[in-house]
Amino acid sequence: MMTVRDILPCLHRPLASGPLDALVTSVSSDSRVIGEGSIFVAIRGNQLDGRTYIPSAKEQGAVAIIADCAPETGDPTDVAWIQVADPRLALASVAAFLEDHPASKLRLVGVTGTNGKTTTTFLTHHIMKRFWHRAGVLGTIIVDDGDEASVASHTTPDPVALQSLLGRMVDNGCRGAALEVSSHGIDQKRVAGMAFDALVFTNLTQDHLDYHGTMEAYASAKFSWFEDAAENPRGKKPVAIINIDDSRGAELAETLDRRMSVIRFGFGLEADYQALNFRQSPRGMQFKLKAKGREFLVRAPLIGRFNAYNILAALAATQAAGIPLREGVAAIAEAPQVPGRMENCGNRDGISIFVDYAHTPDALENACHTLKELEPRRLFTVFGCGGDRDRRKRPLMAKAAARESDVCIITSDNPRSEDPEEIIREIESGMGSARYKSVTDRSEAIRIAIHAAGAGDIVLIAGKGHETYQKFADRTIDFDDRREARRAMEERPNPEEPRR
Repeated sequence: MMTVRDILPCLHRPLASGPLDALVTSVSSDSRVIGEGSIFVAIRGNQLDGRTYIPSAKEQGAVAIIADCAPETGDPTDVAWIQVADPRLALASVAAFLEDHPASKLRLVGVTGTNGKTTTTFLTHHIMKRFWHRAGVLGTIIVDDGDEASVASHTTPDPVALQSLLGRMVDNGCRGAALEVSSHGIDQKRVAGMAFDALVFTNLTQDHLDYHGTMEAYASAKFSWFEDAAENPRGKKPVAIINIDDSRGAELAETLDRRMSVIRFGFGLEADYQALNFRQSPRGMQFKLKAKGREFLVRAPLIGRFNAYNILAALAATQAAGIPLREGVAAIAEAPQVPGRMENCGNRDGISIFVDYAHTPDALENACHTLKELEPRRLFTVFGCGGDRDRRKRPLMAKAAARESDVCIITSDNPRSEDPEEIIREIESGMGSARYKSVTDRSEAIRIAIHAAGAGDIVLIAGKGHETYQKFADRTIDFDDRREARRAMEERPNPEEPRR
């Protein structure tokens, strides 16, 4: 059994007082789950101040309080008090300590960036499972602990849940794991102190400015994860896998040079993992990979140059984690469809339907461009923007869709607490002279697009991807773009029938 005293060495300059020999069973920053033997970490958030819940945590059996302040004068010393500069970092450190640092027992790949995190993580996990048979994954879509898979609830969960999951992966015989690492997760220290073998940077484009405020702050959050690994490798030799065709990626690679091992990937001549002779069809892609002084023919049942970047990242990351490159290339040829990521939802009457998670201007433009490269007669794009998120990107999303689409249908995404029609008006401000129609009801918008399309056309339904819900101010409903698309195809009039 561990005591409060035992956990002090894992904290940064703690000031401890009180009964330090009390037995510790768990740690949490949520006072509602505190029980006998728990350590309560009081975190000051944007909306809640964890210090106000200290009395409640004590009443429920907490044996120690971790906070960024000293106890108030006159407070009874019935529990241990540990003062630290950064309670978020302390929570991550204690959570890892109580699980016996599972990250150090896994070949761990983390993936961050604005676009491509989910697909790169998905592909990395696929390669790991093909080679090691058991591997874990934690991402936006799925959680797999090596024994069973379930639907994910958070991209990067809180440190306690994260360390518990990694511990289960170790217990279940996983040799490696792939994790999506969000900017929120980095900024809130959810992955602090974890030992990664490979850290992947996919790209950086406008997103999450409602949280970070500026692109510089957003980039700084991403970069800090790599800088921390460079300064403190935690017993491993971490490798940074960076897309240098992205300007921020090139900047990051230059910053990290001579501080840690860096592998550059992309289409350019400076890339260590370089894609050449890229070709694609509706069935998939192929390209020549130059890496490690060798050449490989890479085939994958995916489309889009952006997916070529994701494949390069997954191959470089798994090679850095100990999987031979040739094995990775062979596994990619049988990669599964990534749910909601340029997912082909069928073909009827010569019309092809794709659903994609693209919810940033860059991702939407890439998705539209990819489908235009397939030379459709027309491209119909159905899209919207989420409520309670960065409003500045709404006209930019419109411009991105209009640039490549023949017909745009603007609709609701997840309006949350905002008025859906007001969101649509803000999107419309960026449409310019493009041909578009606004339909607030997303199901109706999908139906209109599919029923208006004809032979040789492609319909792209963008923004929600794998999601199976739609959030409004007063309710959350079941909603799946893929299901709605298939229903609209089934209801589509036969070509020989007159349209009413």
